[in-house]
Amino acid sequence: MRSTYRVFAYLVAAGVLVQVASVAFAWFTVIQDIDAGGVFDKNAGANPGHLTHGVTGMTVIPLVALIFLILSFFARIPGGVKWAAITFGLTALQVALAFVAFSAPVVGTLHGLNAFALLAVAVIAGHRVQRAVTAPAPQPVAV
Repeated sequence: MRSTYRVFAYLVAAGVLVQVASVAFAWFTVIQDIDAGGVFDKNAGANPGHLTHGVTGMTVIPLVALIFLILSFFARIPGGVKWAAITFGLTALQVALAFVAFSAPVVGTLHGLNAFALLAVAVIAGHRVQRAVTAPAPQPVAV
């Protein structure tokens, strides 16, 4: 169960990296299309980068973070539930910031910064598994 905990922590971190790469791909695609004479407005279709960013951020990462939180209750890692809960909380905040940013674009800055926090917390959670030491079973004392 400890290995599964570690894998899900790193899956959240990997998801954040996919998000960073896909949003960069999305906007560089938009720039290339505009340079080629295209127009980017409300009628423009979403490019593959935007689609990947949306699907990964709205479904994949939240689902992985939720499973990670559930696993944390069974993994018996000291502080594991705390780090999984922080990871899940930052994931929920990330989704909320994304929706608010559509109305107040400056909030998009917080969305980007929170992504770095989520990445860091997920990596810390995964690394903590390696540091967690299980105490040996108590041995009966001979009298």
